Amino acid sequence: MQKQSGSKKKIKKEEVIGSETILERIRSKTPWIPGKLLRKPKINFPKFRTPRVSLPMPSKYLSIVVVYIILFILQTGVIYLMIRNPPALGSDPNPPHTPIFLYPDLYESFIIEGIVASMLMFFCSIGFIFLYQASKHVYNKSLALRILAIGIVMIIITFVILQYMIGVKMGTLDEP
Repeated sequence: MQKQSGSKKKIKKEEVIGSETILERIRSKTPWIPGKLLRKPKINFPKFRTPRVSLPMPSKYLSIVVVYIILFILQTGVIYLMIRNPPALGSDPNPPHTPIFLYPDLYESFIIEGIVASMLMFFCSIGFIFLYQASKHVYNKSLALRILAIGIVMIIITFVILQYMIGVKMGTLDEP
């Protein structure tokens, strides 16, 4: 057995220059393919750099706060308040003239009623955020149960109060 002395065959790669393509290089070695009749020019396109504007991105929590503020404003009924101009608060037409906070009609409302309903919906959405946060603390069971309980209580309290408000507006319940 002979040992090879480390001499290896070096494969020389031929570069393709000018308008000559790899297919043309193959065609020149195979005469039965018409190499000089079909010629595709090699085009070097310039590389354009588009200017990019790098603006600082706000944090995720700031974005969530902005979304919640917008939702709060929309839930309050700002468009309804601008179009209809409802009274801020009403009073009972009977002689004691006590203030009423809920308009007796289902399709009308006082300004304070819209704000309270919006705050309650916001309170409920915070309860759902607590439910989501409880799922992040799987390995700390006591903390997860506390957060879960707080979220469920917030949702149930909000639901009961909103149902009471709708019952008063429909006339099935009396306002305190």
